[in-house]
Amino acid sequence: FLNNTHEWCAAGIEPQIERLQNVPFDDSMLFCRTIKRFGFVDYPSIDELPAEAAVDRAVLLAQAIQSLLAVPMVANQRLLGFIGLDSVRKPRSWLDEEKTLVTLVGNAFTGVLERKRADESVRASEARYRSVVESVKEVIFQVDAAGRWVFLNRAWADITGYEVAQSLGANCLEHVHPEDRDAQQEMFDQILRGEAASGALPVRYLRTGGGYRWLEVSARPVADADGRVVGLSGTLNDITNQKEHESRLEYIAHYDPLTGLPNRVLLNDRLQRGMAQARRRGQQLAVAYIDLDGFKAVNDTYGHQVGDQLLTTVAARMKTTLREGDTISRLGGDEFVAVLIDLPHTESCLLLTQRLLAAVAQPVLLAGHELKLSASVGLTMFPQPEDVDADQLLRQADLAMYQAKLAGKNRYHVFDTVHDRSLRGQHANLARIRHGLRGGEFRIVYQPKVNMRTGALIGVEALVRWLHPEQGELEPASFLQAVEGDPLAIELGDWVIEQALAQIVAWKREGLVLPVSVNISAHHLQAPDFMVRLQSALARHPAVWPGGLELEVLETSALESIGQMSRIVESCTAIGVSFALDDFGTGYSSLAYLKRLPAARLKIDQVFVRGMLEGTEDLAILKAILGLASAFRREVIAEGVELVEHGELLLQLGCEIAQGYGIARPMAAEQIPDWAASWSPPPSWVLTPR
Repeated sequence: FLNNTHEWCAAGIEPQIERLQNVPFDDSMLFCRTIKRFGFVDYPSIDELPAEAAVDRAVLLAQAIQSLLAVPMVANQRLLGFIGLDSVRKPRSWLDEEKTLVTLVGNAFTGVLERKRADESVRASEARYRSVVESVKEVIFQVDAAGRWVFLNRAWADITGYEVAQSLGANCLEHVHPEDRDAQQEMFDQILRGEAASGALPVRYLRTGGGYRWLEVSARPVADADGRVVGLSGTLNDITNQKEHESRLEYIAHYDPLTGLPNRVLLNDRLQRGMAQARRRGQQLAVAYIDLDGFKAVNDTYGHQVGDQLLTTVAARMKTTLREGDTISRLGGDEFVAVLIDLPHTESCLLLTQRLLAAVAQPVLLAGHELKLSASVGLTMFPQPEDVDADQLLRQADLAMYQAKLAGKNRYHVFDTVHDRSLRGQHANLARIRHGLRGGEFRIVYQPKVNMRTGALIGVEALVRWLHPEQGELEPASFLQAVEGDPLAIELGDWVIEQALAQIVAWKREGLVLPVSVNISAHHLQAPDFMVRLQSALARHPAVWPGGLELEVLETSALESIGQMSRIVESCTAIGVSFALDDFGTGYSSLAYLKRLPAARLKIDQVFVRGMLEGTEDLAILKAILGLASAFRREVIAEGVELVEHGELLLQLGCEIAQGYGIARPMAAEQIPDWAASWSPPPSWVLTPR
């Protein structure tokens, strides 16, 4: 439709603007067809219009128009309207000058309309941009090359408490925590110098009235029309809650929840640093392995609550006897390890050890009872004539502690050559195990793994047994430690994998599709040709499907070489072999370890499962582990389910997959099908609410 928006009439001419509203702009009129083609309409005489303009004649004569000149107003190939001249008193032929004048006026009006439309578009765009910028929760910022705030949105005031108007023009580092200023400035400088296209960094920003918020600073360069970098723009995203959650998880991962002392992972870090410091300074370091004598009797007599209080008190006393820089950690139960640094000679270590013994021996009054303990302490020194690592020092101190216990307790023992003599016996053990493996004395039994709620059999764990001619059937604890680190461990591990793959295929032929997990040592996994041998084994059994074989590696072993272990796990996953971290919780994996080691499943150590019904400490650790597993989206399986109550509590905590003597003891391969057909979970497990 057409609408007459402006009209100028000579004196005595009746205006037509009100009549010319919502006029159909269709092809019935030659006028409309011409204007749509961006053509000039030149009607010198309305009466003389051709037959094709019959509609035009009727419309124009109704307005007493004798002649008409109209010019389209066009911008960017769009028809905006038209401008024209009417003659109502007499017909006339339009002069070229008049046509030119109308064209120029039309062009001028077109320019004005386009500028108006562009201005309105810009204002609308700016309004939309401002609305979006001011409504987001993240701070949107811009700084100049000197680091001064040029722009901040409303979220800045919401997060920091500082008014936007007061902050603009100030250097951005004035609002950054002093400890984080150098890091942010370095990131900004790298972007400004063109050394980085963008950057992101967690930084603490100060708040009005004290305190700070963790903000993730994301920035990229801002360039002028000539392409020169004149500042930075980006966002500040509030990650305070995430940081606080990470801090809580890090504490759980590095500190003992009962005593607040460092756990095994943090102990290992500090021991490594202490060893490096001892080398640099040319001084000695001592590792003291401390086991409390008589603690089990107190626990059995007075209960776990009193036992936990006693452990907490004794741990605090031992900590106060040590110097600044020394570390005492709790490994678990009643075992502790102290790392004593900056020792000028062995005698200074013995003095500190006597103070530890005295601290443990002090009576503790709890629940109206005076309780007394003593300690057996094993000591080892560093450096030694031969190169040793942190794990060796701990093993040496452990052996020495055992010697202190044998000598009568409440004393210390320094590691000596007894350990070397035991190695000679180790070689004899290795020879006998090798003979048994190659002589067919070993066999595999399988322990079912089930879903406690549904009763579904989801897999089995392959467990090796030694049918010793003289000693009868021996479990792995009797011989695996002897082969640890020896090539025989690899030979034994390969044999177990081969037996498991063959059994998977055999069960499959019988219609039983059952994944099998195999325990494997870190030493075996890290062998240079491990992947080649594993692929060859899988090639010999092509019927094994991806996921049919799972390898379980001890958590404490996996932590020893996390980078290499992560690469091995990824390679195995690529060929359809899954992984699980066995005895999870005994090594207290840090968040970084969990993130880098892509194990599909975590197996909770049976120690925590067995103790969770009575010990609040074990239950707390179990809950923490399940929380970590949930945070990292890892499947969890619990070991050591021996009682119906174990299963009930695990199900309440959200853990459905388990194995243990309360479900089934390890059995021969041929017994598995019948067991699977007949077993069902206790009713209380099925009815346990999710």
